[in-house]
Amino acid sequence: MLRELTSLRLPPDTAYEPLRLNAVISTSLDVDINRIKQVDILRRSIDARQRRVMVNLAVRVHLDEITPVDDCALPPLPVLSADAPQAIVVGAGPAGLFAALELIARGVRPVVLERGKDVDSRRTDMAAIAREGRVDPDSNYCFGEGGAGAFSDGKLYTRSKKRGSVEEILKTLVANGASKDILAEAHPHIGSDRLPGVIRSIRESIIAHGGEVHFATAMERLDIAVDPDGNRRVTGVTDRSGRHWQGPVILATGHSARDVYRTLHAQGVDMEPKGLAVGVRLEHPQRLIDSIMYHSPAGRGKYLPAAEYSMLTRVDGRAVYSFCMCPGGVVIPSASAPGESAVNGMSASARSSRWANSGMVVEVLPDDVPGDDTLRMLTYQEELEKRFHDDADMTQRAPAQRMTDFVAGRPSRDLPPSSYAPGVYPSRVDRLLYPSIASRLRKGFEEFGRKSRGFLTPDAIVLGAETRTSAPLRIPRDREKMHHTSIAGLYPAGEGAGWAGGIVSAAIDGQNAARALASTYGK
Repeated sequence: MLRELTSLRLPPDTAYEPLRLNAVISTSLDVDINRIKQVDILRRSIDARQRRVMVNLAVRVHLDEITPVDDCALPPLPVLSADAPQAIVVGAGPAGLFAALELIARGVRPVVLERGKDVDSRRTDMAAIAREGRVDPDSNYCFGEGGAGAFSDGKLYTRSKKRGSVEEILKTLVANGASKDILAEAHPHIGSDRLPGVIRSIRESIIAHGGEVHFATAMERLDIAVDPDGNRRVTGVTDRSGRHWQGPVILATGHSARDVYRTLHAQGVDMEPKGLAVGVRLEHPQRLIDSIMYHSPAGRGKYLPAAEYSMLTRVDGRAVYSFCMCPGGVVIPSASAPGESAVNGMSASARSSRWANSGMVVEVLPDDVPGDDTLRMLTYQEELEKRFHDDADMTQRAPAQRMTDFVAGRPSRDLPPSSYAPGVYPSRVDRLLYPSIASRLRKGFEEFGRKSRGFLTPDAIVLGAETRTSAPLRIPRDREKMHHTSIAGLYPAGEGAGWAGGIVSAAIDGQNAARALASTYGK
């Protein structure tokens, strides 16, 4: 027999201790505790708004016997033949991979072209960034199978629930090796140590069901045909080796593929500048964040996970906020070309490091950047990364400054330990940033320090630059049919198209693009 309880509110030592949880359940259901054979956690969230931290649970209870329940059941995929209609998917990040799965489900054979390497081979190139400062422009933390999200924590929280089924995305990830916990947690994440295996499984599934995946295959240009009436249609892509790949194109190249934006611009593909956010990565000791967020000098204790935070304010008409917060994580180099310095954050599944880090960024709108160049936001982002790169040093060491020194506008004589593997060195981060960004961050930090006592501390450092928060451009498309507004056969999707942000929303966007494309084949 199955019973559900949907509104349990318990202290952590009860919510995370099975025997104590079972005792509460037996009382709530008025049943003998010995009848409880298994408890499935359906939903779990931590409420730390008050001094006493509580855990909200929804559970499914197996009474008398364990009843098999498949929470991850999905329709089986067909195996497509070589003569099935074909589509090209450029990019093997979440948008591209989930687009490929959806194409297969609808009878269209995907050919996935990825400029970088497979998710396992990427590790060698990422290690070279930390050890030698050498950035491979096709294989790094941004480019390669799985995209930028493959090695940056695997956060799955999204607000994009109206665009598609978040549950379907999570079930697909579980079916490919992710923990079932992601179906229950309010802020689920897979972890950078486990996500590569999930990505590898999805690729193997695409190939097993008739699709193709090609690595080290970068798109050189779109193949565009023009009919007698002047209408343009994408017929495929040409890669760097000169090979032509024929079919309608789902363009899912991610938000850091600047060469792709420049190629599209040169080919006359309509794009528009889009607002983004830039700033720094802020790193605290995790024990300090635990004590602040859980209102206890003792920190998180035995049961609670590493604490996370979300900060938001407005300064001089622009948002200042935390981005991609990584509890128990490390700061990583996210430059995608030599001569740049950019950082991001990641956490392993256990979130067990002694640091917490988050992007701290300021909203920048197209009107804030002078000129009318379509690519001006890209240039703005790129130039900031060059300001943070030490050409004489020729490594990916990052300039850093104590948080309190940043706010006071003074140099840091020394720095506390940091998780950033390439290393940090004292520098005037406040002067490397554009003045409009630095001044708003200062005021934002002061406000966050007032709201959360202890947050503004000399034990925290800022390092930079944090620039890869979103795409600097948007590729316009028909909102229903998903294709480009003026070029048939082109389906811009995911973060790189400016229509998504994060793993889940990008995956949903890829699915929607695939459905729209498949409908042109009558699928």
